[in-house]
Amino acid sequence: MEIHPIKSKADYKVTLKEIESLMSAEADTPEGDRLNVLVTLVEAYERVHYPIDFPDPVEAIKFRMEQQGLTVDDLVPVIGRKNRVYEILSRKRPLTLRMIEGLHSAFSIPAESLLKHDSHVAKLHERKKTMV
Repeated sequence: MEIHPIKSKADYKVTLKEIESLMSAEADTPEGDRLNVLVTLVEAYERVHYPIDFPDPVEAIKFRMEQQGLTVDDLVPVIGRKNRVYEILSRKRPLTLRMIEGLHSAFSIPAESLLKHDSHVAKLHERKKTMV
């Protein structure tokens, strides 16, 4: 079985076509093994060249609200008063660590989305580093 690394977009496209042709390969056959190796190579290439970025914190909250049919009132126990929820959703107020923990715990919003670099927590962290 001769397999080469994916070094370019052209290699990537050729590998995708080969994967497509091997999709019906049986497991534990030479074709099935080749398919597994090629898929692993494509995944590694895509991680580097096509990374998936998490949405920003507000977009993550809005998405979960839409997904679960939540209202502003549903966020009040986690974020605080209703006007504070509106301030968060309109980006006038940053999330606090307590809010982030609550949103993650109550609504299973990925912490990675809520802690995205441009979030308030990241800004606080940067501010602390400059104070030291």
